[in-house]
Amino acid sequence: MKNFKPIAVACIVCGLLFGLQACKPKNAGSAVNSDAASKAYVAPGKYDEFYNFVSGGFSGQMSVYGLPSGRLLRVIPVFSVDPEKGYGYSEETKPMLNTSHGIVPWDDLHHPELSQTNGEVDGRWVFGNANNTPRVARIDLATFRTAEIIELPNSGGNHSSPFITENTEYVVAGTRFSVPADDNNGDVPINTYKKNFQGSISFISVGKEDGKMDIAFQLRCPGVNFDLSHAGKGKSNGWFFFSCYNTEQANTLLEVNASQKDKDFIMAVNWKKAEEYLKAGKGRKQSVKYAHNVYNEKTHTATSEIKTEVTVLDARELKDICYFIPCPKSPHGCDVDPTGEYIVGSGKLAALIPVFSFDKMQKAIADKAFAGDYDGIPVIKYEAALYGEVKKPGLGPLHTEFDGKGNAYTSFFVSSEVVKWNIKDLKVVDRVPTFYSVGHLCVPGGDSKKPFGKYMIAYNKITKDRYLPTGPELAQSAQLYDISGDKMQLILDFPTIGEPHYAQAAPADIIRNRSVKFYKIDENANPYVAKGEPATKVVREGNKVHVYMTSIRSHFSPDNIEGVKMGDEVYFHVTNLEQDWDVPHGFAIKGAINAELLIMPGETQTLKWVPDRVGMFPMYCTDFCSALHQEMQGYVRVSPAGSNVPLMFSTGKNLPAADSAAKK
Repeated sequence: MKNFKPIAVACIVCGLLFGLQACKPKNAGSAVNSDAASKAYVAPGKYDEFYNFVSGGFSGQMSVYGLPSGRLLRVIPVFSVDPEKGYGYSEETKPMLNTSHGIVPWDDLHHPELSQTNGEVDGRWVFGNANNTPRVARIDLATFRTAEIIELPNSGGNHSSPFITENTEYVVAGTRFSVPADDNNGDVPINTYKKNFQGSISFISVGKEDGKMDIAFQLRCPGVNFDLSHAGKGKSNGWFFFSCYNTEQANTLLEVNASQKDKDFIMAVNWKKAEEYLKAGKGRKQSVKYAHNVYNEKTHTATSEIKTEVTVLDARELKDICYFIPCPKSPHGCDVDPTGEYIVGSGKLAALIPVFSFDKMQKAIADKAFAGDYDGIPVIKYEAALYGEVKKPGLGPLHTEFDGKGNAYTSFFVSSEVVKWNIKDLKVVDRVPTFYSVGHLCVPGGDSKKPFGKYMIAYNKITKDRYLPTGPELAQSAQLYDISGDKMQLILDFPTIGEPHYAQAAPADIIRNRSVKFYKIDENANPYVAKGEPATKVVREGNKVHVYMTSIRSHFSPDNIEGVKMGDEVYFHVTNLEQDWDVPHGFAIKGAINAELLIMPGETQTLKWVPDRVGMFPMYCTDFCSALHQEMQGYVRVSPAGSNVPLMFSTGKNLPAADSAAKK
């Protein structure tokens, strides 16, 4: 294939792809054996074995499914507003979506990553990436809520993210698009890419107990595109491995111009050595601008801080931080087996899978077995780091997961299949079709030192003829395989929130027992909390009206408010007084342009409302809470600006029409 012109390669790949999409496999209708239903069945009232955390690229959210049932359990709002939960609409959560560009109400979430301790999934947090406006989020799995979001300077696209070290010391993120540094003049001709563009990798420290994130340092790297990455583990702990493409440094028509070379690179990063340079003062302080947003579970309120400095280490000057290993062109996956010895590269246009050895890589570095350098970074000779190649496994390898039993599973986008192969002898031992054009895979714990190895899930890009048609846009697809035996067995199809990219899964037992059931009302530290109906009130501060409101089955207090005037900004601070699991209340008012609130038991949330006309405005509970849910309502009267209607509020009684004082 190396003698073909790049455009010919692209045509062959496209032809294969469209041919596969157009042809329904002969076994598509009978691919599931008769016992599959029992393997995927979870009886009513029973729990699933695993939580499956799946990216929602189109939505910017993260979805949670139960395995093996495939039941959707929750959609976690992360980088996008969510009217169902009021995320990004309540005054408390709006700061979570702040960036150096202002509020960004949507992003593209590709990769969940579960926290680990000693290289094993620990069930504390799951991280996610914003690909468009580069950010990393931490979701607290005690609450299944986004706890923190940090923006990444010096980055353009955040696809190579978020991947963690084996004790979650760092979350690591590589820029997808190389760009001029934030403190450089970006107003340069695009065709000066090779001169002015650079890559950047962010090392985000994570607090051992509280998970709090901070950008510890960034690596300045050559101007290439970083794709996926994984940390070393065990013997390779202290290293990180990234797939890189566009080593041609093309800036236009990359499908041709970034496929000129036979090989791109895996970049190996010695982050322990980078830490040493950091402590020795080798980093450069750089002026930047980025947002750091944190949600406080005591105040139920997010805050956003704009930070202005990062420390940068230049990998081209500090020669023993980074090394390149040649890899078949346009690699996507870069995966490390549970022992930490084998690093698997996946060149999307290759007909083989290279497997590199950490021990051989170390020897090559010691022996200086280099084939020159690339933009100041040493390039290790391919054969010097290579353990071996999986020959003719399929077409379009993308991503590899491991089962902890010595086997690897690789997805093949073009040939629409998953191939199981032995890590030691590199022999293919099984293959199964997917329907169709599979992207990422998930084996629960498959990127850890101890995979759980019972299931494998394929996340497919195309679902033609698998589900009922829904117009030109079809359901996104996941397929669940039983891998407990020698042969992979397809046992379930289930639709997903679009678009599924990467996913991870963890045993339910390490997460569910930590789950927060409700917030203790006595611990609610929101400045606008009303801890009981006697504490409710309505207060005017200039043109701002603050309503300290409570909700309980089945009424609001207060539920009648008069004296609001045109030009006022009204803030409904609603405290849910319930102290029972799963009794949320909602709140909405006619004419509000920023969705509803959804308030969990013991929580306070705020809806800002600016009336646009004089009149009577009903308000009501939007979450079915009791048999008298429909009766949970009230009214707000809006009068003209300058009117003499006094501010009045009440619950359970009619106020005198001419009362001149605010009263209860």
